Amino acid sequence: MQLEIAGQQVEAAAGEPLAEVLGRSLSKKKMKEVVAVRACGRLLDVSARLPEGCADVSPVFETDPEGLDVIRHSAAHLMAEAVKKLFPEAKVTIGPAIESGFYYDFDLDRPFTPEDLEAIEKEMVRLAGADQPFTCRVLRKDEAVRLFSGMNEPYKIEIMDDLGGDEFSVYANGGFVDLCRGPHVPSAGRIKAFKLLSVAGAYWRGDSEKKMLQRIYGTAFATPRELKQHLERIEEAKRRDHRKLGTQLDLFSFSEEAGAGMVIWHPKGGLLRAILEDFERKEHLKRGYDIVQGPQILRRDLWEKSGHYANYRENMYFTEIEEQAYGIKPMNCLSHMLIFKSRLRSYRDLPQRYFELGVVHRHEKTGVLHGLLRVRQFTQDDAHILCRPDQLQEEILGVVRFVQDVMNLFGFDFEARISTRPEKSIGSDEDWERATAALTSALDAGGFPYAINEGDGAFYGPKIDIVIKDALDRRWQCATIQCDFTLPERFDLTYVAEDGERRRPVMLHRVILGSLERFIGVLTEHVAGAFPTWLSPVQARILTVTDAQAEHAHSVLAALRARGIRAEADLRNEKLGYKVREAQLEKIPYMLVIGDKEVEQGGVNVRTRSGENLGLKTTAEAGEMILADAAEPFKRGGMSYSFSAGAC
Repeated sequence: MQLEIAGQQVEAAAGEPLAEVLGRSLSKKKMKEVVAVRACGRLLDVSARLPEGCADVSPVFETDPEGLDVIRHSAAHLMAEAVKKLFPEAKVTIGPAIESGFYYDFDLDRPFTPEDLEAIEKEMVRLAGADQPFTCRVLRKDEAVRLFSGMNEPYKIEIMDDLGGDEFSVYANGGFVDLCRGPHVPSAGRIKAFKLLSVAGAYWRGDSEKKMLQRIYGTAFATPRELKQHLERIEEAKRRDHRKLGTQLDLFSFSEEAGAGMVIWHPKGGLLRAILEDFERKEHLKRGYDIVQGPQILRRDLWEKSGHYANYRENMYFTEIEEQAYGIKPMNCLSHMLIFKSRLRSYRDLPQRYFELGVVHRHEKTGVLHGLLRVRQFTQDDAHILCRPDQLQEEILGVVRFVQDVMNLFGFDFEARISTRPEKSIGSDEDWERATAALTSALDAGGFPYAINEGDGAFYGPKIDIVIKDALDRRWQCATIQCDFTLPERFDLTYVAEDGERRRPVMLHRVILGSLERFIGVLTEHVAGAFPTWLSPVQARILTVTDAQAEHAHSVLAALRARGIRAEADLRNEKLGYKVREAQLEKIPYMLVIGDKEVEQGGVNVRTRSGENLGLKTTAEAGEMILADAAEPFKRGGMSYSFSAGAC
């Protein structure tokens, strides 16, 4: 048969080694960059043979995303081989490639130490240097069971029992044999750039009732240069860690006395939140939303009616009042539906857009809690839009454009994913199809590209997830838009249509920033704690050289505050350099220095947190400069600067 590979027509026969087939169109140099082959939609080893009737063949290079996954998966096997060499008593489980690298879980009676990781990595280097080939063979289940029983690897047998089937592929590299579907790089020498990073605990199969294993994380890249860049990003991420910056900037803290996953906001963090909330309220009012608020707890009957009790109760907290069971809300939709249902609605009244900065509680296991990024109590900028079916596309587009405006303001690029029906869900197939079609058609109409995320929708409807990319090229899911035909049916929500008949509205669940706690954590790391001037809790700090300038400092402070600028004065008897350095560490946008010269001329010497000295300015000029800086992101993003820089 005839194939086209890399723009060239080649002849090939079924059963030929794929390496030979590729070699007819690729140079020897390019062949050294091939780590796998895609044949008729399947990823195969380079050593595999051309499948019968397959005319669609393409090389997968080490620089391709799929190629990088193959390298990382192979690196996980190489690591497992090194562990077995050094710790023969260790039992192996699973070792997949993940977005940032790879891991492998081991059952070993003693903990791995940092010194162990160094030894394992050194052994991996030695094994890669030996350049043993990865070879695959297919065994009947009884053969595979005998193989892994003889190797004392019970987890592999359990995996085969769970998977079912009569045949299994196993890969060998050197003396290490593993149960695996592949593919792998042709030989270990192709794994050229890797680094072991950390060890963590992980329950077998993610089940807390099962044994705790040890998970070794690593990363691998096609080239040493890419690995070096990645490791530099990791170090930068450590410097930007919002937990460290939260302490340094005195924004928030956690206390075991208060309980895990509960944020305690300090004055500056509370102010930052208040500014963000004020911004959100005004932006929602501009876009036709009504501000509402529901109770923190609702009777369990309502959560049963909505389907949350059957599908989400493991994430909820419950309490009891006068022998009546209540659920502490994990989301705000129930109250918003009750608001809609509180009076008869006409088609002319739609859409109804209800916005609430709602505090919610969700049960998260202690092991997944992580600073502001994963907490048990958080505030959502939650809204529910109840509209006619003919209004659906316009409303979805309106939300996506709202997200676009806000993310542009904060300097985030974003991408959209449509998450489809999960296994655990409610509602009819027809409703799910209608809802999914509404989301896709809205994104198509708006010209927004998107990917499909199979099976990751909410239990009551599909959704658009907006994924933002930060300064370190990391991706975070914040905004979401969920289309729901099911809950309006369950709560019997209706409106009077033009013909006088009762019709069922459609409901959109949506957030823009998502969890305020999570967004503040992400934003803190994105800007390395240097919040934009409009959002910074302290926009300017006045620094005196000696006590002699205190009176003028008080005068400047009063003038700035009168203009709505969030300012404070540092009048301590400390050296100026110390006070400047402290203000820079606290990421304060402007430092207004006052010495004898500034007192004489009735002004301030302006410095920025980046170290730039802007020279002597009058108090009025300094105020104008700060206000203009606060307004700049809004002008750049095409948004109106509709609130005072000193809001809250």
